[in-house]
Amino acid sequence: MEEKVFDVLIIGGGSAGITAGIYAKRAGQDVAIIEKFMLGGQLNLIGEIENYTGFAKIEGSDLAKHFANHTKSIEVPVLYEEVKEINLDDQIKEVATRKNKYKTRSVIFALGSYSRELGIEGEQKFKGQGVSYCALCDGNFFRNKRVAVVGSGDSAFSDAKYLSNMCEHVYILTKDNLKLHNYAENEFEDTENVTVLRGAYSKKIVGENSIEKLIYLKDNKEQTLAVDGVFVAIGRKPETELLQGKVSLDERGYIITNDKMETNVAGVYACGDVKADNLKQIVTAVGEGAIAGTEASKYALRSKFAKK
Repeated sequence: MEEKVFDVLIIGGGSAGITAGIYAKRAGQDVAIIEKFMLGGQLNLIGEIENYTGFAKIEGSDLAKHFANHTKSIEVPVLYEEVKEINLDDQIKEVATRKNKYKTRSVIFALGSYSRELGIEGEQKFKGQGVSYCALCDGNFFRNKRVAVVGSGDSAFSDAKYLSNMCEHVYILTKDNLKLHNYAENEFEDTENVTVLRGAYSKKIVGENSIEKLIYLKDNKEQTLAVDGVFVAIGRKPETELLQGKVSLDERGYIITNDKMETNVAGVYACGDVKADNLKQIVTAVGEGAIAGTEASKYALRSKFAKK
């Protein structure tokens, strides 16, 4: 019996991967999504979303359910496995998990990214025990307590806004000395239990059995905050460890593509947060997924035609 070969295999079931799967399926391709955790990816860890077209406000987990239901309605298979090895050298690509090996004419990497760490003393000691990288996941553990959020981007201010609804006090430590006047930051003007510390550089997390204080530098002076938890929101890193030396990556490890989401390897595409670009939003991930799913389908059809 001839071994099954997919037309399009998508690695990652977040916004980009799901959309790629929908477009490839609608193009008549034999497609599957490999996802190691939960369909919807990072959407499941996001609180209220206010900038996704069509929804004035929606919880990330609810949007993930909409995406998952769409996938189910058109019968895109989802394989809940973790990819451990990839071979992109031949016309028929191979993707291996712990349990199975899959062959495919084209592959789309929608691997997403993971949270960056501060790299300061005490972070590893209290990781998962006071140091968190997901306010939505762990915020409730710090109800009526004092916490610090470290970061300078929109995600840090959004996390602080979410935490301010349950914590006694929230401190935001940002390296920026000037107010950026972004949407999330403007909401703190009338929030009494949020303090923004500008030009603050986190140095050390201190405590015995639990976090007791965060030491930081401001104006070249060491200062101390008495907090029960530290939330880190300093950006993300792409999940591209398996792709080192296999496709072209930029200096930060993101996959380089053209406007068709093609990598430097024929039949290999990338979309979403794992791709090199400046704007990483749900709406851009969906758009890139649509392009990748369409272009990978075209490649798979050309591949089958050439074989005949």
